[in-house]
Amino acid sequence: MKSLFLTALTAAAALAQAPQKIPFDADINFLKLNYQLNLGEVLGVAINSKGMIVVLNHPGSATTGPIYGNATTQLLEFDPNGKFVRELGHGVYGLGYGHSVRFDKYDNLWVVDKGTHTAMKFNPAGMVVMNLGRRPEGPDVPEYYDPRKIMQNPPVPRDGYFYAPTDVAWDAEDNIYISDGYGNSRIAKMDKHGNWIKSWGSRGTADGQFNTPHNIAIDREGNVYVADRGNRRIQVFDENGNHLRNLLQNVPYDKKRHPTLGDVPANAPDNTAPWALCITNTTPQYLYSIDNEPGRLYKWSLPDGKLIGYLGESGRDVGQFNWPHGLACPSENTIFVADMNNWRVQKLTLHPEKETSTK
Repeated sequence: MKSLFLTALTAAAALAQAPQKIPFDADINFLKLNYQLNLGEVLGVAINSKGMIVVLNHPGSATTGPIYGNATTQLLEFDPNGKFVRELGHGVYGLGYGHSVRFDKYDNLWVVDKGTHTAMKFNPAGMVVMNLGRRPEGPDVPEYYDPRKIMQNPPVPRDGYFYAPTDVAWDAEDNIYISDGYGNSRIAKMDKHGNWIKSWGSRGTADGQFNTPHNIAIDREGNVYVADRGNRRIQVFDENGNHLRNLLQNVPYDKKRHPTLGDVPANAPDNTAPWALCITNTTPQYLYSIDNEPGRLYKWSLPDGKLIGYLGESGRDVGQFNWPHGLACPSENTIFVADMNNWRVQKLTLHPEKETSTK
């Protein structure tokens, strides 16, 4: 009997330490849209200190431009109740194919544009007050944007320039970090005035190298988290670019279940590709990450980086995700997901207390 009791205790302890599935509710109608305000592909969502929400949306071919494909970026602002307020950045030169939106702690909105190779800072009034990088001129050849050409002939990084950047984050001193991105496969660091400090990383699989650094976030301790999507890991660095460790989204899943897009993976590893990150402003802080397949959101404790829970799956129904591309986490249990290929934003409300009560 004693042996059975100890075995049960050991099993319970192992279960308590293993990542647990978190119950949640999903709302796909939080944003008040109508027939004149349909969303296209939603690549990003950001929430400022007042609860205002900005959605980075790619609608129809509203504009054209000399970038790889049409220029289709639209920034929509909603109030804390989901009511539409205004469009931001209409006609701004640096908007071509926006990839990420983030608010800094001063409620400035930053837009990182993959198509124009820029990162722009909008003040709360909606005016552009800083531009990092430079948009290629109209006569530049289209191959400049072709990802196949990038892989065949990787560019030589240049200080101050970006090549298909993906995201932005800040440390406690307001230094700016850009994940740069599809072309340069590095992290760029500038001071708050935009003056170049340094960069680190190159294309590859070793620690400190990247294969599409797709998202970036920084905690209060100054740890820099990079969603190294192509290498299926989250790399963690200090503020100077020294590699600290890797985090793996390695909860087993049913690999026979058909993805929303693409074929059933053959011999895919358990560690999945992180697409987006966000860190809560709570005490303690938590890191959330999300993958495209099997379409799950992961919760990590910080700063230790322990995977403590997960939820969701790929699909097109409420609470399912189809290429989730951006995250905003205004609180520990409220997460907004830019559900890219489902053309929507989902508001998730997590209920970890339900999971705890059923153990």
